[in-house]
Amino acid sequence: MKKSWKQTMVALLGSTLLMAGCGSASEPAAPADNPANSGSNGETAQPAAESVGESVDYKIIGIDPGAGLMKATAKVIEEYGLDKWELVEGSGAAMTAALKDAYEDQKPIIVTGWTPHWKFSKFDLKYLEDPKGIYGAAEQIHTIVKKGLKEEKASAYAFLDNFYWEPSDMEAVMVEIMEGKEPEQAAKDWVASNEEKVSKWIEGIEPANGDTITLGYVAWDSEIASTNVVKVVLEEKLGYKVEMSQVEAGPMWVGVAEGDLDAIVAAWLPTTHADYYEKYKDKFEDLGPNLDGTKIGLVVPAYMDIDSIEDLKE
Repeated sequence: MKKSWKQTMVALLGSTLLMAGCGSASEPAAPADNPANSGSNGETAQPAAESVGESVDYKIIGIDPGAGLMKATAKVIEEYGLDKWELVEGSGAAMTAALKDAYEDQKPIIVTGWTPHWKFSKFDLKYLEDPKGIYGAAEQIHTIVKKGLKEEKASAYAFLDNFYWEPSDMEAVMVEIMEGKEPEQAAKDWVASNEEKVSKWIEGIEPANGDTITLGYVAWDSEIASTNVVKVVLEEKLGYKVEMSQVEAGPMWVGVAEGDLDAIVAAWLPTTHADYYEKYKDKFEDLGPNLDGTKIGLVVPAYMDIDSIEDLKE
């Protein structure tokens, strides 16, 4: 009995191994190219590529809601049929902070942008093409003064009429501020390093005698830079006492139109501030551009594989 039991166990074990072997040969595991794991053409299925919109949650990071750039971007969303997209209101500082965070992590992001701006010196960025031309061509920044300033503060008027610099000048001041220097100190350092240019602005102008002049500006990095430079020149070179008033775009234009502000060097034309200019055009004096070559539009990091606003519809 003992020998018979052993023989039976051996036979059973052999049968089990044989069945296992046969099973693996006749019923193999589904291979990677099995139609159950592939597309209709027999190729291995891949996850669908994420669209640009999905990668940024269909959000465009904007600035303050009163800016002409925001109005133009709202029109872009409408004209290009970007129904899923949201324009996020905020501020210039919030926009650049979001851009910085995304850029450091090499993540996708789309922001409303303009030049001159320090972000183009700090990061490798590009504008999205605007085939419909909604953002318009290159803009200028104009100097606007209240009516009667020429008679009231002749020296300040003469300097403001002469004030003109290049985008690279403005960006130099903006970069210093971005890297931690106080705006007024950055302006003073720039003025000290550019005496030849500054001397042409004030050539033949008699210094004032401690008169007060009020400058308005919006809290954009570009306007913080330019207004502080103008303040330093008025104070250090022409003897004025300067008061600066930071406001939103609308109140800035109202202020200079009603005479509460003496001047602004922050009028983006002909597109960004077009509505304000048209509304108050008979209530101020336009001294012309103090900077040429500005631009507005949608900006993305250069590492993003996208070139046009049209691509946002995909």
